[in-house]
Amino acid sequence: MIDMFKGTSFRDSGNSKGPILIFIHGLGLNKDVWQWQLPALERHYRLLTYDLWGHGESAHPEELPSLSLFSEQLRNLMDHNGFKKVTLIGFSLGGMIARRAAQDMPERLHRLVILNSPHERTTAAQAAIVARVEQARLEGPAATVEAALARWFTDTYRLANPEIMVLVRSWILANKKSFYYKNYRVLADGIDEIIGPKPPIACPTLVITGDEDFGNGPEMATRIADEIKGSEVVIMKGLRHMALIEGQDRINRHITEFLWKN
Repeated sequence: MIDMFKGTSFRDSGNSKGPILIFIHGLGLNKDVWQWQLPALERHYRLLTYDLWGHGESAHPEELPSLSLFSEQLRNLMDHNGFKKVTLIGFSLGGMIARRAAQDMPERLHRLVILNSPHERTTAAQAAIVARVEQARLEGPAATVEAALARWFTDTYRLANPEIMVLVRSWILANKKSFYYKNYRVLADGIDEIIGPKPPIACPTLVITGDEDFGNGPEMATRIADEIKGSEVVIMKGLRHMALIEGQDRINRHITEFLWKN
């Protein structure tokens, strides 16, 4: 069942008595992107998925979006549902928000799973994403969606699964031109807030990416893990950015094994 709390659309499912997992989606997507993970976890865990500000069915915030604003949205949602301590699973921008939340409310996090999320970029990579933000500002999400699909999925998967491309494309195109670039800017510029986290992230953490994720690849995953004592890194072969869809069975296995550890 989908609920709404002060402009945030969320879905509460799974085992109501189990440990709580909160899923944070990436830029331009919505809570439905987790449909490939939830069935593997719903028996043992209580699952909360929600739409970030300006995405899906959630409202557009009155103030300029930032990692801190998204972290506040998450905290308010946790308070509303009476969640004292949770595990966060964040994809891409969602992984950035999870790291921001780990600094803002460390006492409320049990574990972290960070999927295909960025660390500090090279000058060239930063210039490229800033250019995409400007393109989105001028032309809207349609201007960047095809290039995004090519970066996110392997060529073989993209050609073999046109229905998935239609679905993901529809999610991105549903974003409003007047606001999409503002959220995109958080992905581009928010990284400075979470490099060298203060206080240091201390909860058990799993960092996953694909070896063909050109924007959020193995080097970035390793650098994220280097800043979190005792964290684990998994590099999945033959996958790009959308490993949670294309490599769903493998990624679900890694997440499940991590969650079951003491």
